[in-house]
Amino acid sequence: QVQLVESGGGLVQTGGSLRLSCVVSGLTFGAYHMAWFRQGPGKERERLSVISTSSQLTYYADSVKGRFTISRDNTGNMLYLQMNSLIPEDTAMYYCAAQPAGCSTWYTCNPAYGGQGTQVTVSS
Repeated sequence: QVQLVESGGGLVQTGGSLRLSCVVSGLTFGAYHMAWFRQGPGKERERLSVISTSSQLTYYADSVKGRFTISRDNTGNMLYLQMNSLIPEDTAMYYCAAQPAGCSTWYTCNPAYGGQGTQVTVSS
């Protein structure tokens, strides 16, 4: 059974930081690109960041570039998202996802598996 479990969300003030974690089990972690998505109230799901299987490649959406950093630990089946300089617009449910490789643009494959999410709320 594949499981992705996020943690690390919470309430933070504008300008603060949070580090999200995602523990993955039930799949060959190193065979998947890993991603963070978010969905805010009344908004569409947004792909924030993707990291390739061996951490050689990363992708960031313009909305988080320079503020968020994605990383992974293939030995521990862990995915991380360091979020700095948080703003109220970052308020959303954050999800980790496992994406297969093989799309023409490497970070754009639809997720094969996803977690239940962790809530991030940024107060002004």
